[in-house]
Amino acid sequence: MIRLFPLPCLLLIATLSVPVLAQERVVIQAENVRYDYAQVLRVTPVYQTLIATRVEQDCDQTPRPESEGDSRLSRMVGAVKDVFTRGEDAEEEGSAGSGSANCRSVPVEREFQRPIAYDVDYLYKGAKFRSRLPEDPGNRLRIRVSITPVAASAERP
Repeated sequence: MIRLFPLPCLLLIATLSVPVLAQERVVIQAENVRYDYAQVLRVTPVYQTLIATRVEQDCDQTPRPESEGDSRLSRMVGAVKDVFTRGEDAEEEGSAGSGSANCRSVPVEREFQRPIAYDVDYLYKGAKFRSRLPEDPGNRLRIRVSITPVAASAERP
């Protein structure tokens, strides 16, 4: 008695029996990762320079030439005037007071430096490395160690 297989089974058997020629397989290797600590050798801050401009009063402190007759009188009037105007004009308090100072607004630039990152030199298993980090790590740095073998097919040109 001859037994006949249905057509889909025959096609499946025929497909499996044909050798696969020149087919490459792609294998995705899982990464081998662990964490360890490296010894920090040096930390160098990286600075950003900022320039701030502020308007300040620049007053000429040279006294007016005094005339002989009214020098005492003008000083006394200036002192009395200062007492009464002190509460009203607190910003002009830095001037000479007797009206003898000539003030003007002058822009003054100031430079500020602030650390924005840190260049860190560290040692791990006898090898020296450098990384730029957002914070100073201290005496030791936690690192991520990843080992992945090089596949033989990747070495060929």
